[in-house]
Amino acid sequence: MTSRPVTGPTVPGVVTAAPPLSFAGVTRSFGRSRAVDAVSLTAGPGVVGLLGPNGAGKSTLLRIAATVLAPDRGEVRLLGLDPSRPDERLEVRRRLGYLPQAPGLYPGFTPFDLVDYVAVLKEHTHAARRREEVRRVLVSVGLEDDMHRKIRRLSGGTRQRVALAAALLGDPDLLVLDEPATGLDPEQRLRLRSLLSQARTVVMATHHIAEVSSVCHEVHVVLGGRVHFSGPPAGLAALAAGRVWEDDRPDPRAVHSWLTPAGTHRHVGEPPAGAALVAPTLDDGYLLLTAEARR
Repeated sequence: MTSRPVTGPTVPGVVTAAPPLSFAGVTRSFGRSRAVDAVSLTAGPGVVGLLGPNGAGKSTLLRIAATVLAPDRGEVRLLGLDPSRPDERLEVRRRLGYLPQAPGLYPGFTPFDLVDYVAVLKEHTHAARRREEVRRVLVSVGLEDDMHRKIRRLSGGTRQRVALAAALLGDPDLLVLDEPATGLDPEQRLRLRSLLSQARTVVMATHHIAEVSSVCHEVHVVLGGRVHFSGPPAGLAALAAGRVWEDDRPDPRAVHSWLTPAGTHRHVGEPPAGAALVAPTLDDGYLLLTAEARR
């Protein structure tokens, strides 16, 4: 299955605003390894998920979206601007928030110091307003009690929230997040979902299907550097319609088969005659898609 850009309707005589993110034929290689292979996709307002296994190319796509990397080929437009032009790239960075997969935090800083430093880099020059904004984003991620502790003394999940707070500075027009829920406990994940629902445009990479189903209105499944599905989460689940069944024993004909908590065996693939079909889930659609992509 090939990727399809998601666009809105065209109305004659009406100028349609450019999507916050648009990739057309984007390719990026590292040596002989092609991490991203001719990817075309768009992201409009709301939360868009990049779903796929580790090593699928999601992080490379996000690094391009965050202007950290330039593509070898293809066209990138961010917030209607061309990041290959230095002046437009600078303007994109002013309006963008980025959480990398492995954020580098200075262990001798406090969360307040670190986020304040990032705010200075993002040209928040008015000292009083900058400190107010730093406190706002730290409180928004639940760090009001830890903002003056040394980062070296914080847990992994707390450090992740420091990096997330830095990405949220200035209420960015485009928020690029690589595995934002890493290290967060269930309560913190719920807080994250609330924060994302308030953002303008979020492009989020994850390999957790639960995160996609809970916050994303659009999902792109990335496998082997290519986009194999683009659409709403319900559309991904629908790929497995009529191809999921359960019974009391394993079925070797299934593409995937596993034991459920209820003690039945759930199967994905081509069902045998008379199989007890069940409604597909996101997991079923994703498993079927990935299995077919490997063929």
